[in-house]
Amino acid sequence: MLLNNAYSSGKIQGVEVRHCSTFPDGRGSFAEVFRSRWPEASSFGEEIQVNLSRSHKGTVRGLHFHNRQSDWWIPVSGTLQIALADLRDGSPTFLKTHVLQLNSDDCSSVLIPPGVAHGFLAISDVTLVYVVNRYYDGSDEQGVAWNDPVLKIQWALSDPILSDRDRSNPTVTDLKNTGLLPVFNG
Repeated sequence: MLLNNAYSSGKIQGVEVRHCSTFPDGRGSFAEVFRSRWPEASSFGEEIQVNLSRSHKGTVRGLHFHNRQSDWWIPVSGTLQIALADLRDGSPTFLKTHVLQLNSDDCSSVLIPPGVAHGFLAISDVTLVYVVNRYYDGSDEQGVAWNDPVLKIQWALSDPILSDRDRSNPTVTDLKNTGLLPVFNG
């Protein structure tokens, strides 16, 4: 189920939500959730890394963003509220936000391009697989405050479990003033 928050006026350029076909039978089901040749995943090259994240109910992870890395998020179990914010200076959707809810039973996934801040709230205990197009080294990951007053993301929980890092991420204004906003590469 897709939910736009009250401050969003539409989708963010480059973000793709894919609803996969599920093939159930007496044993369970099968679904294809990622193929690097899909048009939406064309930014994926040869440096593909697959990660697994588990989060307890009430946890917010993020908001994080990358200058060079794309993410493909696939919920494996649970329900999460995903918040996206376009931080790419010069983008036609600059500072737009988009909030959606994904449930592992719906077999949906989301592609997040570089420069789009992303985070999620675990509505239940959540297991998330995410595919990235660069090997992790930490130099490309930055953050923005989960409760940034410019972005006005309406989370489904006001007092989440946060890491020290996510609790101290800078605001959009701080990122702009220090020249750390990503640039839109059309």
